Amino acid sequence: MDKDEIKGKAKDMTGRIQRQAGEWTGDEESQAEGAAKQAEGKVQNAWGKVKDAGKKAMNDAEAEANRKERERKDKNAA
Repeated sequence: MDKDEIKGKAKDMTGRIQRQAGEWTGDEESQAEGAAKQAEGKVQNAWGKVKDAGKKAMNDAEAEANRKERERKDKNAA
């Protein structure tokens, strides 16, 4: 899990709490700020997921290249 996913989830939860508290108290400014934090957190969380997917794809490609290289060496040794 990428650090951006964790930070994003924390911002999302903080924003959700702030927005909900604003709704309960009728504080529209707090509601708006909370909603903005929620949105920022969701974007950061999504960015972290994209980075994780990129890292996984890169690792998978490298593992596949290594596997093919081993097969080529084994074939040439035979």
